[in-house]
Amino acid sequence: MVVAALVVALLGWAVTSTAAPLLGVDRSVSLALYAGDDRPGWLTALLLVATAPGSAVLRYVAYLPVLAWLAVRRRWWTAAWVGTAVLLVSPLTTLLKDAVGRVRPQFSAGGARYESLSYPSGHSSGVATLVTVGLLLAWPLLAPRARRFWLAAGLALAVLVGLTRMWLGVHFLTDVVGGEALGVGWSLLVALAFGGLPGGRAALDGRRTAEGAGTR
Repeated sequence: MVVAALVVALLGWAVTSTAAPLLGVDRSVSLALYAGDDRPGWLTALLLVATAPGSAVLRYVAYLPVLAWLAVRRRWWTAAWVGTAVLLVSPLTTLLKDAVGRVRPQFSAGGARYESLSYPSGHSSGVATLVTVGLLLAWPLLAPRARRFWLAAGLALAVLVGLTRMWLGVHFLTDVVGGEALGVGWSLLVALAFGGLPGGRAALDGRRTAEGAGTR
């Protein structure tokens, strides 16, 4: 959590202070990954589908049934931390975008078409929140092998969404890294505040959850 906050702060400082070495690498990586202004329509459609897990709409759709399930079981503290993390990461990202004020990459079919600002990436913070909250919520319920599988799957999804933002030309590398760090750090902070970390009062317990389901 502290490391994530430092990453967000340091990259934000580098962007606002126009640190030449870092931003030079940043632009070079983004240019190398950009799929091009003349990319075929099917590729754009594919990238838009692949980047969707970072959107706020998909995050809300994914967690609405979870919140309903928690409410039915009267897990109010659990529902509170999940809802807070999922709902407020977008406004938090917007506040940081306004504070930093970085413009999007200037590709004719990329970031130049977006009026919103660039650092940190909202899709990156969104998918990192989606994955982190999901892993923290399910961790006590999963067997060790399942934990490794879902951790690897979550990391792969976060990396994929981050790459799509650069393939589409709508973000720089630092935007993506800062966004991912923000999503992880924010989710951990909210979980810590509400007791949602494994062993806390808002964490799910596999045995108690199974017993509660059996009594209904």
